[in-house]
Amino acid sequence: MKNPSPKTAATIAGALTAALAMSASVTPAHAAKIKCYGVAEAGQNDCAAGPGTTCAGTSTVDYQGNAWKYVEADACDEIVIDVNGEKLKGSSEPLDRNLPS
Repeated sequence: MKNPSPKTAATIAGALTAALAMSASVTPAHAAKIKCYGVAEAGQNDCAAGPGTTCAGTSTVDYQGNAWKYVEADACDEIVIDVNGEKLKGSSEPLDRNLPS
């Protein structure tokens, strides 16, 4: 087998370097995220939302206290939702508010 030309070898080396650099910077979507309760609109939760739900998209009440969404790790406590003048805050723990009846 013949050796590749210097141009071909450089192209291959560059492609490998780029692929390795990209793979090193890729992290799972939720690696730097946490579960934030009480911030999902009905049907927009990321997974199980307590009794009566199974997984993603099964919450039935806006800002259901036991439904969660993944958010940036340092953002949950800063999320404040204004619902008709009532300020609802996100929490890293399940909440007892807005639970389905």
